[in-house]
Amino acid sequence: MTSNIAQPANGPGSSGESGHPWDKAAEGWNRHSAVINTWLKDVTQDMLAAARIEPGARVLDVAAGAGGQTLDIARRVGSGGYVLATDLSPRILELAADNARAAGLGHVHTQLADAQALGLAGAGFDAAVSRLGLMFCEAPHAALDEIAAALKPGGRFAAVVFSQPQANPCAAILMSTACRHAGLPPPAPFAPGMLFSLGKPGLLAQLLEAAGFTDVQVQPKAAPFRLPSCAHYLDFVRSSASPVLEILARLPGSAQAAAWDDMAAQLDTFTGASGWEGPNELLLCSARRGRTERGA
Repeated sequence: MTSNIAQPANGPGSSGESGHPWDKAAEGWNRHSAVINTWLKDVTQDMLAAARIEPGARVLDVAAGAGGQTLDIARRVGSGGYVLATDLSPRILELAADNARAAGLGHVHTQLADAQALGLAGAGFDAAVSRLGLMFCEAPHAALDEIAAALKPGGRFAAVVFSQPQANPCAAILMSTACRHAGLPPPAPFAPGMLFSLGKPGLLAQLLEAAGFTDVQVQPKAAPFRLPSCAHYLDFVRSSASPVLEILARLPGSAQAAAWDDMAAQLDTFTGASGWEGPNELLLCSARRGRTERGA
């Protein structure tokens, strides 16, 4: 497998800083890949179908993380295809490259890039996807402009993001509890760059259309997170959920422990006879890049 890692033109990771906040969660996210892939199995397959990814296709995976869905894409396009996985965390891209190499998928390549500054205009990808990454962009309109520019005319785009806070009570509990213990105001429900930023009804379709996409569809998808116990869920969060970890990092150890205990008490209400099941609602969007240049 070839790894082509270059600094993004601007945005996070371009200022010469040593590492990115998501680097800290990279190992935990990768270690929990099997759990994550099981959780998102159905919606991932729906996303790839919506992007109409076929054998031999050239596909862009934006905010790819450790590459669970990247491997699914690579298997779907076959050795005659090409997959470029981008992310702004150098460490998580290294893990994605390792995972693709271990799977024998030599047609997967990686490139360090902020979704809001991909620098891939004119690349002519057949399709592009983003699984649980687009909502973390503070300027999602810029990311969608960049993705559209990387697609060939008529190319397909599909993405999965979190829906509204009330449809995702576990994630909402984590964020609100972390903020309360850190002495911060609760996050605005649809604040840019936050977990639920694209969950506002109608917003995602509006942004896609503004970026020149057509045939826009946005569908809610139930994606319950099933684990043996609440403790298993919190183990995943404590090693993988970068936004929560960043909020609590400013607290001393005893205060962090109190916050985690508070979260555990609230989240344990989702424990039933068959284990722990946290409700989640995601949004699956799909669209097609117009066949003419914007403004033409």
